[in-house]
Amino acid sequence: MIRWFKAAVCYFLISGGLLVAQEAAPVAPADGQASIAESPVAVSPPVEVAAPAASTLNTGDQAWMLASSAFVLLMTPGLAFFYGGLVGRKNILSILMQCFMCMAVVTVLWVVVGYSIAFSATEIGQGFCGDPRTHFLLNGVATDQSFAPVEKVKLGLSQQTFMVFQMMFAIITPALIIGAFAERMKFLAFTIFIALWSLLVYSPVVHWVWYGPTHTIFGLGSFNAEDAVPEGALDFAGGTVVHINAGIAALVACLIIGPRRGFPKQVNPPHNLPFAVLGAGILWFGWFGFNGGSAFGATPQAVQAFVTTQVAAATAGLTWALIEMIRNGKPTVLGMITGVVAGLVGITPAAGFVDVKGALIIGVGATIVSYIFVAFVKPALKYDDSLDVFGVHGMAGIFGSLATGLLALPGVGVNRGGGSIAQLMLQGKAAVVTIIYSAILTALILKIIDLTIGLRTTEDGEKMGLDLSDHAETAYTIS
Repeated sequence: MIRWFKAAVCYFLISGGLLVAQEAAPVAPADGQASIAESPVAVSPPVEVAAPAASTLNTGDQAWMLASSAFVLLMTPGLAFFYGGLVGRKNILSILMQCFMCMAVVTVLWVVVGYSIAFSATEIGQGFCGDPRTHFLLNGVATDQSFAPVEKVKLGLSQQTFMVFQMMFAIITPALIIGAFAERMKFLAFTIFIALWSLLVYSPVVHWVWYGPTHTIFGLGSFNAEDAVPEGALDFAGGTVVHINAGIAALVACLIIGPRRGFPKQVNPPHNLPFAVLGAGILWFGWFGFNGGSAFGATPQAVQAFVTTQVAAATAGLTWALIEMIRNGKPTVLGMITGVVAGLVGITPAAGFVDVKGALIIGVGATIVSYIFVAFVKPALKYDDSLDVFGVHGMAGIFGSLATGLLALPGVGVNRGGGSIAQLMLQGKAAVVTIIYSAILTALILKIIDLTIGLRTTEDGEKMGLDLSDHAETAYTIS
């Protein structure tokens, strides 16, 4: 039995090995027949998987731009503390509320029609502004497709990334004007003014300077779509669009609304300078997104803008402190932070177009010009620009814009050779056009509001403070 069992096992092992070898060996096909390997029935054809579409977006640039957008948004709460610390204690909440209302109102308007007015390629009024219908409610503004002008300047940003970055500029620009009429404008009037100014003044000026594909009716367009070389007026991050625009509107507003009660002798001094310093520090921090982000990517130009922003701000703060030491014997905290802001404003139009030497010059020059208007011109002319919006933002913006025309490095400017008299003339043209348009439209908007609902709070409301009269709140419970 054992022998038979062994013989059976050997038989099955040998038989199995032969079968395996037979299956593995190729079988010669008969004449006119296909082999099993060649048979379409025996082996299914490979499934072709479509390759994912190549993205035109650069994730590094996207990340930097989204971070920069957050930096710029933070500047508006920073501005709230900066302005809030400089007003009387009974008006700080009104300043904070107005800044946050800018964040709310302008955001809604921007996504509805503001962005389209500023950046639509379909124009109305022979280049006056973009068509509000083109990107109504962000129609056609995608998260996964490049924005056409940005694509032409060889940057991989989605349309919505570009949109949200520009939204933050649209928010802070009208917020800057708040400092001119602080402590005396009704909240409802303020809200209507900000909404109308954002749509009728800010967005068209953006279209003229930063976008207009046909260089618009005023010839201020900045970018050549073919090779991304800036032409026309140079405004890297908003010297014209933001600071001159808001500074002139601030001057007009304070003139139309009139001075505060008791100005200049009975005006309350800043009630909380540490708040103002905190706000200035947040503004300085956010400005790196403001200027560095305006390179539209994590590029060498973004680094250049980052460095020149820091240098100009530091130089300006130092310059203001030195002026006060020479003139008054003691530097002040308020003077230092005012100088820093003047330097940040001055470098804004030039940040990506100048080197460190240019930043030093702009930092000193912007401070001197601003100091003259704050310390001499305003007292002489007796206009109540409460927090010196015109003196700092308007005048430092004008100086920085003009200085850009002379200090720009080769490779930018209308003649591609950098700073020149011709470029200075273009800078002056952009400034003059913006000043005239902003002044006229701001005055019209304010007059219409004044004739309908009134601009200014009542005398009792001003005595009580806008915190109580407009918001029924107080910032401090201990007197």
